[in-house]
Amino acid sequence: MAAPGFWDRPKEAQETVDQLKGLKRLVDPWQKSFNTVNDLNELVQLLDENQADSLQDLEKETAQLEKEVDQLEFQRLLSDPLDKNNAIFSINAGAGGTESCDWASMLLRMYTRWAEEHGYGVETIDWLAGEEAGVKSVTLVIKGPYAYGYLKAERGVHRLVRISPFDANKRRHTSFASVDVISEVEDAPEIEIRDVDIRVDTYRAGGAGGQHVNKTESAVRITHLETGLVAQCQNERSQFQNKQVALKILKARLYEKFLRDREEEMKGRYGEKKEIAWGSQIRSYVFHPYSMVKDLRTDVETSNVQAVMDGDIDEFIEGYLKMSAGKK
Repeated sequence: MAAPGFWDRPKEAQETVDQLKGLKRLVDPWQKSFNTVNDLNELVQLLDENQADSLQDLEKETAQLEKEVDQLEFQRLLSDPLDKNNAIFSINAGAGGTESCDWASMLLRMYTRWAEEHGYGVETIDWLAGEEAGVKSVTLVIKGPYAYGYLKAERGVHRLVRISPFDANKRRHTSFASVDVISEVEDAPEIEIRDVDIRVDTYRAGGAGGQHVNKTESAVRITHLETGLVAQCQNERSQFQNKQVALKILKARLYEKFLRDREEEMKGRYGEKKEIAWGSQIRSYVFHPYSMVKDLRTDVETSNVQAVMDGDIDEFIEGYLKMSAGKK
């Protein structure tokens, strides 16, 4: 980064900066804990049994060190080669019209809050608003070290039980929304997308934006003919840019399918994904008649629903990753 002309090629420079951030995120916590151990060892040598205050401080610092080391141990669970990548994150409302669209928008807020709290960037790639409220579907790229490693735990169907704000009779409603997470990939030599393999459709972009929105067919939808996989983008300014982003997402989805098919043949870890399909819920969020969020895979639960909806979902993610590591 100190080399002359480093910033002459902004794209390559930014990739290097991102790589540095990822490495620092791994190394810095370890170095901090290592230094703390050395400091505490020196302090122990100087302590006297009668120095009660100093002993209490030592206990507090040791307890904090234990938490930091536990977190370092937890990061070892993110050992898949794809874990370190950005996450392509999609939310789709289930059957239920306005109720499910509103639930999808609530999940979108929850995950956006989580990402911001962890220092991740969030870029909206595609957005389809609900007819009356909320969102029917949305695709994001969540950018940062190990975004996919953490968020892969959220793949599945999320169920909400609450008194509907859209029901004049204040009846209880159940809503569903599906979350899908795939890893962004830059280098996947196994995947080749030829022009004859795809169909490209253009349409008018929707939602808030510049003057081009709803006036030109800048949005792009790409369908892979053999597999039926679809990727679309309407966030960029031009049709060409939207096509490039959509191709990138399609490549990631094809690569995930390639890995899943290969692992299913070997009866490996991707065999579980069959169980996390549409119609198979992974987590319940109950607002009424009581307050509880419970992960049905790990039995991790909390009654602090508001904190969860504000993005406090780390205990659910960690519970799933630890469970998955125990199965290997």
